[in-house]
Amino acid sequence: MSRPQTIDEYIEGFSGPSRELLEQLRALAREAVPQATEAIKWGNPAWVHASGTILFMVSGHTKHANVAFTPSTREAFDADLTDFSTGKGTVKLPYGQPVPGDLLRRMIAFRVREHERDGVLWM
Repeated sequence: MSRPQTIDEYIEGFSGPSRELLEQLRALAREAVPQATEAIKWGNPAWVHASGTILFMVSGHTKHANVAFTPSTREAFDADLTDFSTGKGTVKLPYGQPVPGDLLRRMIAFRVREHERDGVLWM
């Protein structure tokens, strides 16, 4: 299959709990940053600020989805992320578990602020 050109095409490549989680993350992103543009970056769904800077990305994997922020955003929420596996800027969300909506909304708001106020660009 060719690389997805849209987020719809990306999500259509998944089924069951993985597709469900990706759809929930997309809905949450649209609600949290309605002014952001959806795009495929490096083969994954991304939400892009009007300035052209990526705010965050999601990716689907075999047993989990990742939400990727800047390392500074992820680090700012270390205390809230103790129940999740994390990477440099990522949070791993296992399929079949509730989306931590409130936490992700706060992380998205922080990421928008850090870009708009502090000029933090994508990695």
